[in-house]
Amino acid sequence: MKRISIIVFLLAVALASEAQMITDSIQPNVTIKKDARIDLLLKKKAEINKKATLAKKPTKGYRIQVLNTTDRTQVLTAKSKLLTLYPDQKVYLMYQAPYFKLRFGNFVEKQEAVEYRKQLSTLFPSGTFIIPSEIEVKPEPEEEEENKDMPKKN
Repeated sequence: MKRISIIVFLLAVALASEAQMITDSIQPNVTIKKDARIDLLLKKKAEINKKATLAKKPTKGYRIQVLNTTDRTQVLTAKSKLLTLYPDQKVYLMYQAPYFKLRFGNFVEKQEAVEYRKQLSTLFPSGTFIIPSEIEVKPEPEEEEENKDMPKKN
């Protein structure tokens, strides 16, 4: 029985090596030519993906709690007011039964949050509070120099 299994194994190895030699002789030589701009586009895409993942990582910072109420319409009105007055900042609406909480901004420095809090306290006299939170940090804007590396299309 051992002899038969050894013979079958040797036959399988011999057939496999012969099949490999046949496929090697059939394959033609292929030359691939690619445009240099493809490498630049891939590099740019990698940078964009890196910045996107950095923006998604939460960082310790501050937000301003503008409103804490059980009245949903009051919170939605305040949210639309904030979005109209400060389109560059984000507004977060949270629900922790039975309260709706409206928080404003993503501030890395507490001093920046204090400055916005002074402005918001005139709009919302019931009280605004600076709350330590996990915030989203925006990536730095792209510089024009990065676009200079890209060759122009003819």
